[in-house]
Amino acid sequence: MRKAFMISSGLLLTAYALQFVFAAMGGFTKPAGDDAYTLHSVNGMAVIPALSLLTVLFAALAKAPGRLVGLATLPLGLVVLQPVLAMLANGSADATGASTPLGLVIGGLHALNGIVAVHVVAAVMRGVGRLSSDAPAAVREEAPA
Repeated sequence: MRKAFMISSGLLLTAYALQFVFAAMGGFTKPAGDDAYTLHSVNGMAVIPALSLLTVLFAALAKAPGRLVGLATLPLGLVVLQPVLAMLANGSADATGASTPLGLVIGGLHALNGIVAVHVVAAVMRGVGRLSSDAPAAVREEAPA
């Protein structure tokens, strides 16, 4: 299960890296239509949540320490927060549909939340790596002489 935990964590980190690429693609698409952020939306609303759930499941099945399971769970909360921030940012437009300073700040929090999520997943990866490197030593210590 530790290998599955490592793979799901790696895939989740990759999905987050792609999320930034997809956001940039949407931002640089000219003219920007409604579909400019489709890849960003699909990845953020389907792929990342699914990989987040798998990572938590594999963390628990791998019998990772509670702190690491908790850390692996944190991206789920951050994923839930992302669309809320996006909706609040978009909902803060003025009567003409133009961005407001408040909406721009909230939009910035959406990006910041994504950065925090990447760092959390990177920390999970480091934790899984420590689990994997600790396993052979623990096995050697328990082996009969």
